[in-house]
Amino acid sequence: MSLIVKYGINLLKMLTSFVFAWRGIRLAIVEENNMRVHLVAAVLVSMLGFFFQISLADWTILCLVIGIVWTAEIFNSAFERLVDIVSPDFNEKAGKIKDMAAGGVLVSAIVAVLVGGLIFSKYFLAWWEK
Repeated sequence: MSLIVKYGINLLKMLTSFVFAWRGIRLAIVEENNMRVHLVAAVLVSMLGFFFQISLADWTILCLVIGIVWTAEIFNSAFERLVDIVSPDFNEKAGKIKDMAAGGVLVSAIVAVLVGGLIFSKYFLAWWEK
């Protein structure tokens, strides 16, 4: 008995969900200015990582914080769009929801900058002393 029949795995449904998820990522990059800022930052940090030949552990940490910031930004964008649909007119409570979601992105971005500073400081110092 195949896994598909035994466990009810629907590969076509799973593939379709990945297509929708990738579309969501693409929409975030194309339509959200802040997401493009995070993309540029991720590319620059990655270039620094290659330049300094950082360790695997440091790459792992950087990938995690980049992923957290991107995830926060995508959720923030989704919350903002949902709030705009539910409350198209000015609403103080709706504004607070949007502000809180944006605050989550800011917290994750600040943490990412701090982590990046901690990681790259040793590489900058070693490079500077050469």
